[in-house]
Amino acid sequence: MAAAATSRESMAINGDAGGAAATPQRSAGRGRSRRRRQDLRVVDGLLLLDKPVGVTSNGVLQQVKRLFKARKAGHTGSLDPLASGMLPLCFGQATKVSAYLLGADKVYRVQARFGARTDTADADGQVVAESPVTEVSREALESALSQFRGDIQQVPPMYSALKKDGKRLYELARAGQVVERDARPVTIHALDIEAYDPGCPVLRVSCSKGTYVRTLIEDIAVAAGTLGHVAALRRLSVEPFPDDGLVSLAALEQAAEAGGVAALDRFLLPIDAALGGWPSIYLNEGESRYVQQGHPVHARVAGESGRVRMYDETRRFLGIGEVSCDGRLAPKRLFLERSATGG
Repeated sequence: MAAAATSRESMAINGDAGGAAATPQRSAGRGRSRRRRQDLRVVDGLLLLDKPVGVTSNGVLQQVKRLFKARKAGHTGSLDPLASGMLPLCFGQATKVSAYLLGADKVYRVQARFGARTDTADADGQVVAESPVTEVSREALESALSQFRGDIQQVPPMYSALKKDGKRLYELARAGQVVERDARPVTIHALDIEAYDPGCPVLRVSCSKGTYVRTLIEDIAVAAGTLGHVAALRRLSVEPFPDDGLVSLAALEQAAEAGGVAALDRFLLPIDAALGGWPSIYLNEGESRYVQQGHPVHARVAGESGRVRMYDETRRFLGIGEVSCDGRLAPKRLFLERSATGG
């Protein structure tokens, strides 16, 4: 899988250089741009998209963004075109929580293919080496898997978005270059055989952030005495979201066609769903007012210090706060209500 990354929205601001008069063509272009922006909606929330195979994460994000007519959207933890499954999309203010999803644990179902290594470590790449061993016994596979559970060191693949001397590794790889990469610590929480096949077993992987499943499959194959690559990959879940409730692109398109763009909003989760495992603090009216002005208040909560979800007296989500050791609650990231036509 590709390195975890968020999609950042950029906004071009058109203006006259030095106060010079704009040409009619430029004025018309700016007018069309303003009209297009006026047609867009303020959308705040999360969507658990079931990404299809054969499209990039950013490509499907742009399709969904157009369906919602959303002004701002991003994805968390990109998936390769070969991969399918859970791709959390963040709209509007929900993009403020995308960084927390990048560090989340994830669960995958992956089918390995033994006997060949490819340049991309998956079925989309070119075969670069082959092994006469194309089948692995269940016992040998179990023995290999046991070596990769827990805390391990993993060397990132060349086809990844990590940088080396200012350049993406995949850019160097496409140019035919192979550079040295430092191993990085990752954690494999669980690694099991879901469906045994001597040549193409299906594995279930629960892992920490930064884990490259493609590299994991290559390393497992070597430990089993052969070569291997990813034949198919599906992301089942991203913490803290359950492995159900995914929405397909086809379902979104059908809903938009039947009920218009407003019909899509029912698929959205609230922003605080991304922080489901965090402690919650409920504030009274005065505390809520102080917090929304950026001032700390006394937390009135027992337990350890750290980040919390803040709610007002009506149970409206206010944002992310941090409780210090002395019991003070300081706002760190606020989520303010906006009108449907607001910025």
